[in-house]
Amino acid sequence: MNQRVIVADLSDRALTDRIETFVRDEGGSLFHLPAWLKAVEAGAGQRASGLVAEQMGAITGWLPLTEVRSMLFGNALVSSGFGVGGGILANCPSVVKVLTESAQDHAQRLGFASFEMRGGVPPEGWRAWDDKHCNFARPLAQDDEAELLAIPRKARAEVRKGLKNGLTVRVGRDKSDLAAHYAVYSESVRNLGTPVFPKSLFSAMLNAFPETSDILTVSRDGTPLASVLSFYHNGAVMPFWGGGTHAARGERANELMYYELMLHARRRDMVTFDFGRSKTGSGPFKFKKNWGFDPEPLTYCEWTVPGEKPRDIDPTSEAYSRKIDTWKRLPLPLANAIGPFLARNLA
Repeated sequence: MNQRVIVADLSDRALTDRIETFVRDEGGSLFHLPAWLKAVEAGAGQRASGLVAEQMGAITGWLPLTEVRSMLFGNALVSSGFGVGGGILANCPSVVKVLTESAQDHAQRLGFASFEMRGGVPPEGWRAWDDKHCNFARPLAQDDEAELLAIPRKARAEVRKGLKNGLTVRVGRDKSDLAAHYAVYSESVRNLGTPVFPKSLFSAMLNAFPETSDILTVSRDGTPLASVLSFYHNGAVMPFWGGGTHAARGERANELMYYELMLHARRRDMVTFDFGRSKTGSGPFKFKKNWGFDPEPLTYCEWTVPGEKPRDIDPTSEAYSRKIDTWKRLPLPLANAIGPFLARNLA
């Protein structure tokens, strides 16, 4: 029987409820949820949409979409904006084919030159790669001491130093938690040469996931040193936006932060620590390996309208390496002033 594909109106609560049920039943990711797409729209201004496949009134497939429009970085349909996963979620291969063809037609109708898909099996004819990023995840241990012993010796020694430094750890979701997180995160990404995302994005995410997100911050005498905004989905804690100040290194605040998050997540009945995505071979990539996590290559793919060029936001390219070096040298107030305007287009 034929599949019907519609463009999702995510303001329709009944439809979003049906999509959420489908995502849950099919084991979809956090980035498949309509709430994620709508938080991206609210916090960064990139329009949320998606394609729904139906058969006899039942949802058979779902493709979450973020419409990215940028004068600086180009336009693209992305599945899913600011996510590390997404892609087509379907209950059979024939639905994947239908949604793939619909996605290409949809992109051209809206005037997008390219379509970027994160996760899932690459559709036939799309350009795919798995050498740019890796994800890191492992099971949580059964108790606090076992969690510490699960960390390899050298990294464990750094955690023990952090535990002895008299640092304070707070978990919360209020304005003070967000302010502390943004102060730390903005400095951290500037030091890495990356524009900071708008604070409104983090606020929108906390509002979108009131029961499944929080902020853990490590401080010294009231001064935040390291902070991470995490999500809890399908039994996994996902430290998604985190970082530390320059002072965090000497205090081992970053190491303490991730260890304390492991303990906190287990108390929330999580069973997996999903350390997230890192560029292959980068400093964060090596940090996660040193913590005993095995890299799992991520497969992404792209389709481009014939005769058009895809947008280039690859941070591993030579052009972006030069921009990163320049950004690292910017004064923090200047980086924080112009960074959100740029970063909102890097969905």
